Amino acid sequence: MSVGGRRKARELVLQACYAHELSGNSVDQVLELNVLSGPDNASTKKFATLLFTKTVAEQENFDAMIKVWAANWEFDRIAIIDKILLRMAICEFLYFEDIPPKVSIDEAIEIAKLYSTENSGRFVNGILDAILNDLEKKGSVQKKGRGLDNG
Repeated sequence: MSVGGRRKARELVLQACYAHELSGNSVDQVLELNVLSGPDNASTKKFATLLFTKTVAEQENFDAMIKVWAANWEFDRIAIIDKILLRMAICEFLYFEDIPPKVSIDEAIEIAKLYSTENSGRFVNGILDAILNDLEKKGSVQKKGRGLDNG
């Protein structure tokens, strides 16, 4: 899948997670309305579907990680877009072994700059760096493929 296709998929997932969080609609409803009705590109839809469903399914675990590393911030006061982007990147760290962590972080930062607050890029970068370092120390990040450390 092209870099642009993954960026589009991540933006769709951001919108879907935001809709899910605010609407209270089921995962299936949000998936249908926000992802599957989106681009015609099958690989973009597939990646977006996997990222959305896994991010939502693991939200409590991801939020627990974020709370540890955002200890100086009240969790409820973190911008919703930032929380979603953090969850998505953590999901990529743990469940998408073909995506280098640096790519996940860079994408989260760039999307935060587009859709969130002025300081979101720095905030997202700091939290994700800390979480990634912790996950790597624990041996939780398994990456395979061309250009990846463990591959």
